[in-house]
Amino acid sequence: MLIPTKKGQYALRAVYELAKHQGSGPTKISAIAAAQAIPHRFLEVILYHLKSSGLVTSTRGFYGGYQLTRPAAEITVGEILRHVHKEMAEAECLACISVRNCPFAGGCAFSSLWQRVKTAVFKVYDDTTLQDLLDDKEAAKVLDPRCAV
Repeated sequence: MLIPTKKGQYALRAVYELAKHQGSGPTKISAIAAAQAIPHRFLEVILYHLKSSGLVTSTRGFYGGYQLTRPAAEITVGEILRHVHKEMAEAECLACISVRNCPFAGGCAFSSLWQRVKTAVFKVYDDTTLQDLLDDKEAAKVLDPRCAV
């Protein structure tokens, strides 16, 4: 998984939005959905899964919503993506659709290459915290205002 799936991208955007509001109480799903252009129903499912990871918590009621359980500097992109894609990670091979159905069964010439690429990409994901993304927001606006979240 070099580029996260849509679900992974939405999860990152949702958690990023929570990081932006960290310390100001729970953030409502509708506010996250509007700010990050995520379909409301899909966001509900994503936040439910993230809640089971222990990355976010929820509060019910009129003043309820979601918030991070740890500081943004302690949550990495890799941690979020691994949780969202944990069922995919075991069966994924960048050379094939699925390791289980690989026609080359251990004899793939590209397997070690793709594994090194995957390891390098996840090193970047694991070295990037939500706080890094928050800090880079201003730099992104200067480089390309369309990329600013």
